[in-house]
Amino acid sequence: MQRDSQTLEAKKAFGLLFIAVSVAVVVGTLLSEVAAKYNAPVYYIALVWLASFGVTFGANFRKFRRVIVSVRTRMRNSMKWPSSAKAINGLCWATPFALIGVFPSMYQYLILVGIGLGNLSTYLLMKKYNGLNNREQMIVGLISLASVPISILIDMTLFVSKHDLAVFLSRILIGLAYAVGGIYALLIKE
Repeated sequence: MQRDSQTLEAKKAFGLLFIAVSVAVVVGTLLSEVAAKYNAPVYYIALVWLASFGVTFGANFRKFRRVIVSVRTRMRNSMKWPSSAKAINGLCWATPFALIGVFPSMYQYLILVGIGLGNLSTYLLMKKYNGLNNREQMIVGLISLASVPISILIDMTLFVSKHDLAVFLSRILIGLAYAVGGIYALLIKE
């Protein structure tokens, strides 16, 4: 019974975390787009992103104390995995982001792939090694991965000469993935 209440509490905490990430990504996307339209210096755009995450998480600081505990618990769970599982999970998270340096023109897709593979691999490994069914993480991963071909198709047809709109779309899709995962975690009682 206590494990069920802890699982439900962790699910709620991750739901809040995912929704906060979604809000921060969408707000950061919109504000950085406005800043770019007004030819703001690059460091303003960096400040916009820092502020969007800082304000979102700062405004919800009291709620995020339990999120921190839940994240720490999940990290402890992953420390018990075999080295091969840790390596696979690390590669799923890191490889797409590392490839941005090699393929900078594809970074909007690589970010979606990194978030997708990272969340999906973490879900699968948590399920296998810890018996945890964190479907909200699976949802974020699957939506992010499904967004890659959608994003590429839209970018190649509608936004052929507008790279900034392609980046905007991929960021909105990231926000959508985290929002759906967060809402699922808050609404579904398993």
